[in-house]
Amino acid sequence: MPQDAATQATIFDLTSPTKEQFDSLVAELSDEERHVLLEHGTEAPFCGVFLDEKRPGVFTCRLCGLPLFHGGTKFESGTGWPSFTQPFSADHLKYISDTSYGMVRTEIVCARCGSHQGHVFPDGPPPTGERYCINSVSLDFTPEGEDLPDKLGRGAPEGEPAA
Repeated sequence: MPQDAATQATIFDLTSPTKEQFDSLVAELSDEERHVLLEHGTEAPFCGVFLDEKRPGVFTCRLCGLPLFHGGTKFESGTGWPSFTQPFSADHLKYISDTSYGMVRTEIVCARCGSHQGHVFPDGPPPTGERYCINSVSLDFTPEGEDLPDKLGRGAPEGEPAA
């Protein structure tokens, strides 16, 4: 019996960009994007472009285009940063212990390019109880039905419509 299409996992190539690809992607970043994505900075709260984004679609890594979150997992946390209950796929993020600023937190970075996204906290709503607190500047958004970015030229499923 064939699997239901909705339950089939879409596989994205998680191979890191080449040095040339990485340098080309970095050259397109603004100073703020470079600071947050590459230097593990944080944008000011309540000012990010995606704080109030509510359309169906996919949030992707600003640097390499890897899908990181479905729009349907976004919720209003009151923290000043876009928050999500779970990632697009568990293997699209890497988790790193962060003890900066006298706190113990879990930093999350893009599994493909290593760019800083934000932090995950164990105080989110059901169903996961997790709050992925993400910098808007770390993300791009593809509305449902529009083509996902294919910044590394890898082809399908990148460059195909977001579901």
